[in-house]
Amino acid sequence: MVYKNTLIDALGMDIILVEKGKVIAKMPVDERTKQPFGLLHGGASVALAETVASIGAYELVDKESEVVAGLEINANHVRPKKEGIVTAVGTVLYQGKTTMVWDIKITDENDRLICISRCTMAIIKIKK
Repeated sequence: MVYKNTLIDALGMDIILVEKGKVIAKMPVDERTKQPFGLLHGGASVALAETVASIGAYELVDKESEVVAGLEINANHVRPKKEGIVTAVGTVLYQGKTTMVWDIKITDENDRLICISRCTMAIIKIKK
């Protein structure tokens, strides 16, 4: 998959692992991902979470006849982060015909929980 000139590229995300039902990605906490008070922006965490869910969901559909898109996402930001790297691990919780639900945990370098998110992905049939 090409990530150049996308939000993934702009925020410095690095996709580490993609396998059926699991995706791992890293993102720096730097000038691209911080809010004005110097902390990791909640929106950047949500972007990371939805990216992981989107890539994971796409790996589970028929690429010839289906695409995926975020339908709903929520996030609890449980610990601030000022610098370094965060890692998102997304796993599929439910895989249906028209939706999937993904669980995403974002942690710091010491495996401390920074954010927990749940993302519902829509599975969209491509009209031919």
